[in-house]
Amino acid sequence: MAERGASGGGSGGDSLDKSITLPPDEIFRNLENAKRFAIDIGGSLTKLAYYSTVQHKVAKVRSFDHPGKDTEQDHEPPYEISVQEEITARLHFIKFENTYMEACLDFIKDHLVNTETKVIQATGGGAYKFKDLIEEKLRLKVDKEDVMTCLIKGCNFVLKNIPHEAFMYQKDSDPEFRFQTNHPNIFPYLLVNIGSGVSIVKVETEDRFEWIGGSSIGGGTFWGLGALLTKTKKFDELLQLASRGRHANVDMLVQDVYGGAHQTLGLSGNLIASSFGKSATADREFSKEDMAKSLLHMISNDIGQLACLYAKLHGLDRVYFGGFFIRGHPVTMRTITYSINFFSKGEVQALFLRHEGYLGAIGAFLKGAEQDNPNQYSWGENYAGSSGLMSTSPDLCPTQRARSGTFDLLEMDRLERPLVNLPLLLDPSSYVPDTVDLTDDALARQYWLTCFEEALDGVVERAVASQPESTDAAERAEKFRQKYWSKLQTLRHQPCAYGTLTVRSLLDTREHCLNEFNFPDPYSKVKQTENGLALKYFQSVTRSLDLLGWEERQLALVKGLLAGNVFDWGAKAVSDVLESDPQFGFEEAKRKLQERPWLVDSYSKWLQRLKGPPHKCALIFADNSGIDIILGVFPFVRELLFRGTEVILACNSGPALNDVTYSESLIVAERIAAMDPIVHSALREERLLLVQTGSSSPCLDLSRLDKGLAVLVRERGADLVVIEGMGRAIHTNYHAALCCESLKLAVVKNAWLAERLGGRLFSVIFKYEVPTE
Repeated sequence: MAERGASGGGSGGDSLDKSITLPPDEIFRNLENAKRFAIDIGGSLTKLAYYSTVQHKVAKVRSFDHPGKDTEQDHEPPYEISVQEEITARLHFIKFENTYMEACLDFIKDHLVNTETKVIQATGGGAYKFKDLIEEKLRLKVDKEDVMTCLIKGCNFVLKNIPHEAFMYQKDSDPEFRFQTNHPNIFPYLLVNIGSGVSIVKVETEDRFEWIGGSSIGGGTFWGLGALLTKTKKFDELLQLASRGRHANVDMLVQDVYGGAHQTLGLSGNLIASSFGKSATADREFSKEDMAKSLLHMISNDIGQLACLYAKLHGLDRVYFGGFFIRGHPVTMRTITYSINFFSKGEVQALFLRHEGYLGAIGAFLKGAEQDNPNQYSWGENYAGSSGLMSTSPDLCPTQRARSGTFDLLEMDRLERPLVNLPLLLDPSSYVPDTVDLTDDALARQYWLTCFEEALDGVVERAVASQPESTDAAERAEKFRQKYWSKLQTLRHQPCAYGTLTVRSLLDTREHCLNEFNFPDPYSKVKQTENGLALKYFQSVTRSLDLLGWEERQLALVKGLLAGNVFDWGAKAVSDVLESDPQFGFEEAKRKLQERPWLVDSYSKWLQRLKGPPHKCALIFADNSGIDIILGVFPFVRELLFRGTEVILACNSGPALNDVTYSESLIVAERIAAMDPIVHSALREERLLLVQTGSSSPCLDLSRLDKGLAVLVRERGADLVVIEGMGRAIHTNYHAALCCESLKLAVVKNAWLAERLGGRLFSVIFKYEVPTE
């Protein structure tokens, strides 16, 4: 979120301080439906958490009941679409300065309508100070919670539910942030919380942790000594001074003590031999900046060494740092990281958290929500409603850093079903879904950000066209445009704002923004039309395939899969063709395909494998609606069934672009079964099973899949995974290592990407992989 200065004016509303430039209803979203509250009040910042219900529109599909009709002659669409209201749960976290406490409480009091609770869970030192004020304003009883318990609960929650929550800080690399993928098992770890003092906690399980040490030399020490040395009373101003200082002017270094002889001792000359060592002997004044820098180094190094020693003592290799002292400040993170690396010889990792400021509030909220325990669900960060990680450089970008006079937001949506790893991942702990890290690759980042900016007009038009009866569709679409454009500009300046930047995260952010302005499925009518048209050709396609010899048929099936995958409204090269030539069809798409040998071509190896025994069970991740699933995927499925292979067909739980959803796939399968005895008997005998992935993205994260799908994969003993489509098999999972055979196939429908991969537009990826024994 771009920072607003305290002098910014703006539309603060009557009940909030005029210096707040965000409208209060953008800060306290869905407040009228807030059910429960928690609050963590520190010395200068308040973190408020509340659980709310969100009403939003969803596009539902339902099959027409036309028994006895000949589907080939039926000119009606294959199903009807209705838009319905649905209620989902959302967690809101808001961070603001204590100076806004009274104004914020007044606003909450005036807008609280449907709260179910009479209690607010509170933690942090300020919970005592503001207890009477909170109880008077909100008429809720303040229930105080243990600070350390709340911190641990909050830390466990964000590590489990927010991908790319934890990061390493590397001073001289570009980018400076290195985000960690979600580890399937987060325990055990060390949490070092640096507030006024330092607490060191060993966390072994969800509920088992132990305070093992600490120090009185922490953030309060830096603030207090810093104020004495520099006469600067504000914490953030001290950090600003430190970022401009040169500690070597004040600190005695190894080279100052030993001269050139330090090399014979095997020591770096730049090591600090004595913090503030020069100030005793030098007869001169020292600058505030140099003293602040020296002090920050002294305290950070001390904390780093202490953390390292405790980690080694308890056999732990991961240390998470949190607390008011960190504040995402580069010099602090750099010094702690250096200290940990130096004293552990690289064996212990120093990790920081994107949302470390919210841990206490999240934990306090969880403590008060046992009756519908949020831990039994999976949650996802809502990019449309969350602020990004602060700028890495206070000097270069002060307006995006200090957070003073502004509100920091985190929103998390409750997902309908628990998400787990695909059991067939070779090593879940090293699995990274995304093929290219755009935070790392500046050229790719600039290309894709521009690509998404240029596609915005088309998405807006599609959104408006999808709701012709709506009088305010154009107005909402314009709000969507502004919101998504703003997110893209934030990511241009701060690629690490939401963790690792990828094509997947750009697509997901767009879907979140569309949903926020009630465009649940802009492509619903396009998919309805294309599914209806494709169903009419299904029998003629399968009849043609059945006339071919076995070997010729296998190649035709693969080419059909690839040709179907051309029909992707998310690719500009394709959407331009489909817009200009509505008659463009399956045969035209086949002619567009690259001739063999393909860009990546393991087809001969695949054909050889098909001459062997049939697979036991194939898991197929489908991509687009219409021609893709009906004329590409289903004939391929039909052949596998004919061979004696069971098939699990997995489709998105929710809409994204023109991807086929699970509910649409059920209707499509029902219509195909009415035409085809092989599919009909396979559905009846449960040799063909349709399931949902748990995802609403054009890409695919195999570490966050519907639990029901994972159970089914285990039960059926799946030994082949087929991933089709550019989003699922190129942008993600191109390098995914599985413990069974896999087919990754796609048509490259983006000229820039094709050139990067060494091919041209409509090049073919056909990647058949067998795990090494």
